[in-house]
Amino acid sequence: MVRCRHSDPMLGGVLPITSEYAPAVDESTLLASVLTKTGNLIAEVNDDQWGLPTPCPEYDVRALVNHMIGWVRVFDAGCHGREFEGDPSAFRFGPDPAEEFRSASSSLAACWEEFGVDRQVRIMSGEMPGESVFNITVMEYLTHGWDLAISTGQEIPFSEEEAGETLARAEQTLPPEYRGEGRAFGDIVEVSPNAPATSRLAAFLGRQP
Repeated sequence: MVRCRHSDPMLGGVLPITSEYAPAVDESTLLASVLTKTGNLIAEVNDDQWGLPTPCPEYDVRALVNHMIGWVRVFDAGCHGREFEGDPSAFRFGPDPAEEFRSASSSLAACWEEFGVDRQVRIMSGEMPGESVFNITVMEYLTHGWDLAISTGQEIPFSEEEAGETLARAEQTLPPEYRGEGRAFGDIVEVSPNAPATSRLAAFLGRQP
């Protein structure tokens, strides 16, 4: 079963970086590109597609986009050292969801570029290492961008380099205890090692590519 509540269950604790990792892609460039492409996917959702199912069983397209915007606002507040007010799961977008996403995600990308990852970041009820929060953010928005593209018949816009880098970060960030029945992530789905990086990332996060 695919589970898609990436962020919520993790934020009460710390996801350690499990080993030394040398990024292959500049962090600010990676995040800005992923967020821009995900915002473009939201902008291309047609009015008759909001009720379509997604790879996340608990979300249709509308609920998925609400989740994406609600949580990008949480990540933006945390990156800036602000306490987030409200419940992101109760967020409902207005007439221009793409603009709402782009506004918060642009602020978030600029914050990471200015302040970097070498710090503690407060997210909701706890603090986490900045690198872990950054990695979760990239995982969240590339993977949910993949979900949205699949659901609405759009071309997956993320490059092999972006998806491969995000997968490498996911492998360093996501410990096994977050997988399984009733947990945030499903078990890893087996795919060919020669599959596209977007497919290998989706499979690592419990989806059937």
